[in-house]
Parts: sequence; structure tokens; C-alpha cells
Amino acid sequence: MHGLSHLQTGSTLEALTQATIIFILAVAIVISNLIVVATYLNFKGPHEVINYYLLSLAVADLLCGLFIVSLSVYPAFYGDWVYSNVLCRMVGYLEVTLWSISVYTFMWISVDRYLAVRKPLRYETIQTKTRCQCWMAFTWISAAMLCSPPLLGYNRADYNKVTHICMLEWGTIEAYSATLAILVLGPSVISIVYNYGYIFTMMRKVRSGAPIHDKEYATALAENLANPSHCMSFALVFSFWISWTPFIGLRIYELVTGDTIDNPLLHFAAVWIGILNSFWKIIIMTTMSQQFRLLVRLLFLTICCKTKGRQQAELIGLETDD
Repeated sequence: MHGLSHLQTGSTLEALTQATIIFILAVAIVISNLIVVATYLNFKGPHEVINYYLLSLAVADLLCGLFIVSLSVYPAFYGDWVYSNVLCRMVGYLEVTLWSISVYTFMWISVDRYLAVRKPLRYETIQTKTRCQCWMAFTWISAAMLCSPPLLGYNRADYNKVTHICMLEWGTIEAYSATLAILVLGPSVISIVYNYGYIFTMMRKVRSGAPIHDKEYATALAENLANPSHCMSFALVFSFWISWTPFIGLRIYELVTGDTIDNPLLHFAAVWIGILNSFWKIIIMTTMSQQFRLLVRLLFLTICCKTKGRQQAELIGLETDD
């Protein structure tokens, strides 16, 4: 009897701990991405094209925090899915859709950085605000459509009591699952590897003093390579894949070997380390982008209703740094 009571106490403590961790993650993800979204929307001056992609990422992460992470807090404490089956399926669908949007957006970011280095003299005419917004709209619509079969009843979603998230059962439609993985990961991974490989190759070439005969091109190239957005965007991409590597590796191992690793803590950690990536972005952007730091300061000046003169000073400082 004493042993049973001790077991129940330990189980309750574990559930409370996991629910608390998820709650803290939900608050951190929602607040951090609200700041990012508000920061970009608040600034009325000219934006770099990459900022629209970063805004798209922040919106995807914000939706993840609101409708995936937040809805996992109470089930983690209770030990079961307490909402409707329809909502469980919607959460599973949203997970895959938002993840696909993030992967595609990182691909477009790598393409944007590649064009800035590959065609520095024509970059501003190639990468316009309107074109960028069209690509983002296309990304959201195509990802929503590619991941739509779960909503049509082709597979079901189950609540995972170990990770405390509703996940779609992709094993019931293996051919479609493989096709979706190829369509999402194939072009994205290839583009990211090639584009950043080219960017870092050109960085080494310029630093080594390799001769470039076209002086106008050389000047524009050197200016574009000095933009910290290259390294910042690479850090964002790198942190995303590093965060999801434990989960992807675990899934691949189980699929290849056919064995299920019976370690609840390992599965819980793998999933939530991946989701934690939705919070890391603001840390990377704040650390590596002076422009973003200035935009955040401008946001808080606006919120605090400081004088228009101080806001204008902030804008002048931002434009000077650009």
C-alpha cells in the first residue's frame, strides 16, 4: 500500500514537472514571437526583404505556441487528451503544416541570401517586396494544401501520453507520407546546402584577396557580404535543424530497426527540444542583428509613448546603420 502511494506521488510529481516545463515554453514562445511580430509591424520605414521572411517565421512560431504548446499544458498534467477528437486532429494537422512552412521559409531565406551575393548589382530589382510577399503567400497556401489529407479523414491523430502532443498517424498512408517528406525536405535541404555553400565560398574568396576584374561588381559584392544577415540567417537555419535532429534521428532509428525505444524521458525531450526552436530565434536575432535590436528599442519607445523626437532619433540611427 505504501509502495502504491509512493508510485502515485512520483507519477503526479513527474506530470506536474512536465506540465510546468510545457507551460514555461508556451509563455516564452508566445511572448517572444509576439515581440518579433510587433517589432516588424511597428516599423513603418523601408524593410530588408529578409525581414518579411523572418516575420513569416515568427507568425508560424506564434501559432505553434498558441495552439500546440498551450493546448498541451493541461493534458500533460491530467495524463490524457481532455479536448475533442476533432481538435486533436486539427492540432496534428497544424503541427505538420507549420513545420513545413518553417522549412520552406528557410529555403526562401537561403535563396534570398544567395541572390544578394550572386547578383549584388541586380538584387534589389530581383528581390522586391511584392515578390517576397507572393512567395510567402504561396508557401502558406501550398503547405496548408499539401498537409490537408488528415482533415479529410485519410488518417487519424492520437494523443501521445509520453510527449503530450496529438500526432498524426502517418503509418496508415505511407506512400503519401514519403511523398510529402520528399516534397518538403528535398528541395529545401538541397537549396539550403547549395546556397550557403556558395555564400561561404565567396566570403573566403573575398577575404583571401582573390582578384575580381569588375570593380563595380566587387564593391557591391563586398558590401553585401558585410551584411550580418548572412550569418544570422545561417544561424537560424542551423539552430532549427540542430533542435530537430534528436527527434528526426530517433524516428529514423525506430523506422529502420523496427524497434521502439522504451524511454519516455528520451521521447519527451526529443520532441520538446525541437519545439524549443520556436523560442531560440529571438535570441539569435537579438544577438546577431543590430538592426533588429534598434527596431525592438523603437517598439518599446512607441509602447511607452515617448516623444516623437526620440522616435525620430531612433529612426535616424537605424537608417544610418543600414
